[in-house]
Amino acid sequence: MGSVSSAAGPTAVCAEAPSAPVMAALKERTFIAVKPDGVQRGIIGEIIKRFEQKGFKLVGMKMVQASEDLLMQHYIDLKERPFFPTLINYMSSGPVVAMVWEGKGAVKTGRVMLGETDPAKSSPGTIRGDYCIDVGKNIIHGSDSVESANKEISLWFKDEELVTYTSCAFSWLY
Repeated sequence: MGSVSSAAGPTAVCAEAPSAPVMAALKERTFIAVKPDGVQRGIIGEIIKRFEQKGFKLVGMKMVQASEDLLMQHYIDLKERPFFPTLINYMSSGPVVAMVWEGKGAVKTGRVMLGETDPAKSSPGTIRGDYCIDVGKNIIHGSDSVESANKEISLWFKDEELVTYTSCAFSWLY
């Protein structure tokens, strides 16, 4: 397929949407958040670029100043850890860019792209391996399971804030 010209100019032609069972397998969603240090350092675009280049589809994004209540719900599983108050303080210290990415294996692949929680253990080529030094300022959060992705997405986004569409790149990816 090529492009089609009209009076308004060239228009991209997308492939037909795949069947419902195929689409369900490719619609896994993950929650990714650029933390305040990543926002302050101006690397939001670099992070988005990596997910786009990998082939994931951005279906939700917003910049927020996260409330303490939201952060306490988000990190509830870490509440008993000694670093919890420091984590909440850090995450509420500036804006966060919350995103939802969709695609085959989005959760697992997203975690690999992020690298280890401790940047010193992260391989070059991962986001943390390329942009971080200290575990206390590791610039990005990513869901660690499909279940936690669903929970985190519902905490940070209303259903109407997420979009559904078929990307023209779909047939080039799958």
